[in-house]
Amino acid sequence: MIPQEIIRRKRDGGELDAADIRSFIDALAAGRLSEGQIGAFAMAVWFKGMSREEIVALTLAMADSGNRLQWADIDRPIADKHSTGGVGDNVSLMLVPIAAACGLAVPMISGRGLGHTGGTLDKLESIPGYMITPDADLFHQVVKQAGCAIIGQTGALAPADGRLYAVRDVTATVDSIPLITASILSKKLAAGLQTLVLDVKVGNGAFMADRDQAEILARSLVEVANGAGVKTSAMITDMNEPLADSAGNAVEMRNCLDFLAGRKGNTRLDTVVLAFAAEMLEKSGIAASLEEGEAMARRALSSGKAVEVFARMVSMLGGPADLVENPDKYLARAPVEKPVPAARSGWLAACDARGIGVSVIDLGGGRRHPADRIDHRVGFSELLPLGTRVNAGEPIALVHAADEAAAERAATALAAHYRITEDEPVLNPVIAGLI
Repeated sequence: MIPQEIIRRKRDGGELDAADIRSFIDALAAGRLSEGQIGAFAMAVWFKGMSREEIVALTLAMADSGNRLQWADIDRPIADKHSTGGVGDNVSLMLVPIAAACGLAVPMISGRGLGHTGGTLDKLESIPGYMITPDADLFHQVVKQAGCAIIGQTGALAPADGRLYAVRDVTATVDSIPLITASILSKKLAAGLQTLVLDVKVGNGAFMADRDQAEILARSLVEVANGAGVKTSAMITDMNEPLADSAGNAVEMRNCLDFLAGRKGNTRLDTVVLAFAAEMLEKSGIAASLEEGEAMARRALSSGKAVEVFARMVSMLGGPADLVENPDKYLARAPVEKPVPAARSGWLAACDARGIGVSVIDLGGGRRHPADRIDHRVGFSELLPLGTRVNAGEPIALVHAADEAAAERAATALAAHYRITEDEPVLNPVIAGLI
């Protein structure tokens, strides 16, 4: 296998056979390819695309580049959820313990921030001691005893995807449907799932800004996953504004704890979390209908069972046992917190969600290079939702920054990301469709 010949063939629009794809991915996993070759391959795929057969071959090759997990001794349905990425999208942090509290086993393999979007692992790393790469035995025990575990890719699980994922983040090749499909599903196949629900974001804060492209991606994911034997569906959800009222790492962990404590009801976030819980429970056979699944999820929240599962997962993975009771003791705060005033009176009618995500990176809460260190303290909180009536000078958000200068820059940038109008806006529904 000559890597440059495979890159050239794809660059020129040719179709790669399964054997060549597997050879290329085997070499990637073994460290025999340079970052330049990996980036060139990703860019060729971005421009020329892949057939359904090529995507299946790429997905299976990446899934087989490491170990596949087995759950024979767990008598619960094995289920998971994955998001294509957004801003203020911390659904997994709440959904996973809710689903586990309702009887599912959820071994979630998550990723770091990608492009302008936040990463579940980066948010969890704001918890002192939390191990995002436990060994296989501990991962298995946490899923078995707590019902769920959210971890990152270890060297033994889809290692080819781990390296390709990092290169895509810094080569402007994130928003490629074949690469997104293979990246997501290779981890899910390796995790030994029985059912999977997918959150495909659409809007200016998503990798797919166009509804038609989002549907193409959703169908690609659903068809490839079902073809590989995992019962899968996808929801298309709106990402034209941050989903939570926070964007960052520690600030989104605080948002998660508030949600699990019942303090974030009747929000867009609440709608999405409960809809995905219902879909997971119905698809896995735990609930007879979506209505029953949502009712089960609401009971798991109101009874405190979901937050107990979350606390057990955190503790078993090395985090503090009393995080839920004492979040301020463990979740670091930025030294500067600055309100962002509304530029004028009127309605918050639209925002640049992608720009907000980039502003988090500018604060130090994301990466420009794979080796960059993240400042988990920084970001935005108390973001008012679109459709809110504000008066000039009234805070529309709170900036968390490392110093005054950074806070001032971020506040100015955030204010510019919002459009305020005299007329009340008509907003998109947060759930746009199901595939």
